[in-house]
Amino acid sequence: MLTPPQPITVGSVSYTDVPVLRNEYVELQPLSAEHHDDLVKAVSVDDLWQTWFTHIPSPESMSAEIERRLARHAEGLIAPWAIIDPTTSKAVGMTTYLNPDPANRRLEIGSTWIGREVQGTRINPAAKLLLLERAFDAFGCIAVEFRAHWHNHQSRAAIAKLGAKQDGILRNHTIFENGTIRDTVVFSILDSE
Repeated sequence: MLTPPQPITVGSVSYTDVPVLRNEYVELQPLSAEHHDDLVKAVSVDDLWQTWFTHIPSPESMSAEIERRLARHAEGLIAPWAIIDPTTSKAVGMTTYLNPDPANRRLEIGSTWIGREVQGTRINPAAKLLLLERAFDAFGCIAVEFRAHWHNHQSRAAIAKLGAKQDGILRNHTIFENGTIRDTVVFSILDSE
C-alpha cells in the first residue's frame, strides 16, 4: 500500500500550508467549496472559461475543479487559494503553488485565473506579491517559476511585468483537451532579483 507523500517543510513551515494571506488589494483564502458560487459568477462573465489557450473551469465543472485541487492538496502536491476581492469579499479567481521542490528551494506559482471584471486591476499583481514574499521569505526559495501558454499574451505580459525573466519555451509541451498543442513559456524570478 502506498503512503501519501509527507508534507514538504522548511523548518516548521510546509510548502503546502495554505494560510490566509492579505494586503491592501487582495486576500488569499484557503480554497474551499464555500467559494464555488462566487467562482462560477467570476468565470461566467464573458464566458471566461471558454478561453481556448488556458485551463479555466466552466461553471458546470467548478465543483469538480475545487475538489481536484483539494484532493491534490490533501496528497501534499499543491497549495490552492481562492483570490478574494477585499472590496466585495467575493472570490474572483484561484491561484496555486505547484511543483514544490524544497531540495532545490524552488516552486511554481500557477493554475491562476481571475475573472474579467478584476483583470487589469491591482488584484493579480498583489496576489502574486503575497505568494512571492511567502516563497522567498518563509521558504527561502532561490527561484520561483511561472508558466504560460505561448498564445496567452495577456498572462505573459503580466508575468513579465512582475519582473520575471523568460527562461525558455517548452515546444509541443502539452496536448489540451480540445486537441490543441501548447508551447509553454517558462519564466522565473530569482531571490537575487
